[in-house]
Parts: sequence; structure tokens; C-alpha cells
Amino acid sequence: MDPATLTTKRLVLRPFVVADAASVVEIKSNWNVIRMLRMAPHPLTMADERTWLASHAGEWRAGTAYRFAVTIAGSVIGCADVDDIAEGSGSFGYWFGEPWWSQGYATEAGEAVMRFAFDQVSLAGLTSGRAADNPASGRVLEKLGFKRTGEISVWSKPRGCSIRQVTYALRRDQVVPLPERSA
Repeated sequence: MDPATLTTKRLVLRPFVVADAASVVEIKSNWNVIRMLRMAPHPLTMADERTWLASHAGEWRAGTAYRFAVTIAGSVIGCADVDDIAEGSGSFGYWFGEPWWSQGYATEAGEAVMRFAFDQVSLAGLTSGRAADNPASGRVLEKLGFKRTGEISVWSKPRGCSIRQVTYALRRDQVVPLPERSA
């Protein structure tokens, strides 16, 4: 599948490019952001982010991950993706720079990426997870229709310790359209 660009009422979601590294490093250098990203290296380096961004095209071609830069007026404000794709299922995730929290962007971008995963990639289901100390992320997942499935202990690279992760799942046949939001 060729890389896609998704458009919502307020956002453009496009494949990441290596030139996005400076924006990604700026966002993920904020401890409040990075501590919620279980697998992100910490401390960050520009080389780490360039390597991560360069890997996306191969993942896209292989059909194992679809990662979108979430942008407003051309500026990267976050990421929404589906990765770990295998056997008709994938793992849904997202992160945003702190200035863009609590404005509905995660829900808006999440709905677009879910539709892409179900309608264009034809996945049957998605899983997701959030740090137990990140209830705002749980509210986003619940708005998107995800159902809580349990809690597990996982390693957090940024925190350097095990954390509790709340797990979620959503099947394609459970998706309900979200109400229109006013801009």
C-alpha cells in the first residue's frame, strides 16, 4: 500500500519523514510526554529519532506499521499510529506535544487512524494500552470505542522501571461513529 495522507476537520495526518526529527525531539524532550511512551529511548538523541523515522517507510511497505505525523498548518504536533500488525490485528497508539493536550486532537487523529486501519488495511481488531497514571489517555481510548481488557506490568524505557499498563481492545464491528465536533 502506498503511503496515505488523512485529513480531518482540523488536522492533516501524513507519513513521517526524516526531516521531522527536530520537531519530534522537541516534543519528546518534554518529560511529561516521554514518560508516557513505554518504548521511547531516554534520554533522546537526534540520531535515535532520525533512525526511528527512517524505519517507517520499510514498515509501511511491509505492512507491519503505519505511523502518521499529526500536523496543524504544516507543523508536527504529534503522532498517531498502528504497529505490531500481524494476523489481522494491530496496536494503536498516539502521543502529542503538551501544548496540544486537552483540545480533542488525540481523539480526532485517533478516529482517522482507526478508520484507516479498519477500512484501508482491513484489520479486524486493534489493541492499545496506557500507563495507569495517565487517565486522560484512557478517556481518549474510551471515546474512540475501546473497551478496557485488564492491567499488566510492562517495562518503561524512559522511566527505567516496570509500570502498570491498562490494556484495551476494539474490534472493527464495535466501531461507532463519533459525534461531529465543532471547530
